[in-house]
Amino acid sequence: MPTFVRTDKCDGCKGQDKTACMYICPHDLMKLDKDGSETGHAMKAFNQEPDQCWECYSCVKICPQQAIEARHYADIVPLGGSVQPLRGSDSIMWTIKFRNGTLKRFKFPIRTTPEGSIDPYGGKPEADMSKIEEPGFFVQCNGYRAGDPSELIKV
Repeated sequence: MPTFVRTDKCDGCKGQDKTACMYICPHDLMKLDKDGSETGHAMKAFNQEPDQCWECYSCVKICPQQAIEARHYADIVPLGGSVQPLRGSDSIMWTIKFRNGTLKRFKFPIRTTPEGSIDPYGGKPEADMSKIEEPGFFVQCNGYRAGDPSELIKV
């Protein structure tokens, strides 16, 4: 379900030309209504294409006022419940509110690495494409089997 902005909490990122949610949205859905002509609320952000929202939570996590929320699917968050992240400088605190009023909080560190610094194939041998047709190629891993070949479906 799409994100929505609580206009009573949104401050338009203190009148800047581009709000934090506009900056972070991967689909460029967030927009600042500078004069109030589109929403009736001047200097408030809004989701201009709710049907196109990916529910990635980028805008929800970055909003300094916690003014953006997401409508959750009922099978994930039952009616009356909510999930709200609060981003700090080194961690994200997730507050889960269950429909019976119970609150749970989870804190996770923000782990960032410089772009291009990860070598995903580091320490792994070069692939030998000449062996791809050999039986057992996909079930062998450095001499250890990933599974018992006798249990595999034979065609």
